[in-house]
Parts: sequence; C-alpha cells; structure tokens
Amino acid sequence: MYERILVPVDASPTSMLGLDEAIKLAKLTGASVRLVHVVDQLTFVTGFEVYTGDLIGMLREAGQKVLGEAKARVEARGVAVTSFLCDTFGARVCDLVIDQAKEWKADLIVIGSHGRRGMSRLFLGSDAEMVIRMAPVPVLLVRGTDATASPSIAQASARVTMPA
Repeated sequence: MYERILVPVDASPTSMLGLDEAIKLAKLTGASVRLVHVVDQLTFVTGFEVYTGDLIGMLREAGQKVLGEAKARVEARGVAVTSFLCDTFGARVCDLVIDQAKEWKADLIVIGSHGRRGMSRLFLGSDAEMVIRMAPVPVLLVRGTDATASPSIAQASARVTMPA
C-alpha cells in the first residue's frame, strides 16, 4: 500500500488531473500527500528585472498560491497533506522532483502530463518522462485530454514546475 504520495503541481489542468488522482489513491490507501512546486528562476530571467521590481519574489508568491490552492483541495477531501516550494536557478525540474521523492521517502509519484508527441515533445522536453526514467519509486502518469493540453497564457506565465 502507498503511504506517501508525491505530487508535483503547477496549476495547469493536467497537474490538477494528477492531483485529483493522487487524492483518490490517498483516500483508498490512507496515504498522505506531499505537494511540490518548483520556481525556476532561469526561465523568467529577462535582463529587465531592475525595471520590473522583484520578479523572483512574485514567482515565489505565485508558487505559494499554487501550493495553497492545491493544499486546500486535498484537505477538503480529508487527506493529510504537506507542501514544499523549491527554488532553483536552472536545475532541471525532473531532478528536483526526484530529489524530493528521495528526501521525503515517497512510495509513489503522481504526475499529470500533456502527453505531447513528435516534434512538439522534442522542442519542449518532457520532465514527466525523465521522472519516469529516474524515479526511485513507481510513477503514475495521468494524461490530460486535448482540452487540458493547452494551458492559458496566465497558466503558462505561472508555470514554474514540471511536466511538459
């Protein structure tokens, strides 16, 4: 049975599908959930930070909001939950998810994935695929539908975590 389920979240529809599946599993097995959100500062370095104020602070605040909303979603279902905000400057998101799984001693990682194929996958990469390849524990990949595969501009700008 699973006792510790790690769920990377980024507020995209696919990560929320993954979260919902993790909640169902946690309810069935009595597991606790750990939410992980990665703020990748390198993604948002523009050279104009002097003029835009505290961009990194805003990214962290957005990450805390994502975690807070996801945490409330889990708590509303009566599942024990903790959260972790990871801050990085250019490290691969998949590596940070794997590190967190090891540190927290997760039994399972649940990830929502866009399920891209072909050229779009080559250009965008796949953190979900790398997590599957390197994970020290089983990984449940929850594929989004076509309707969830295209995040809004607001979600894209708030994307500071995982799966492509």
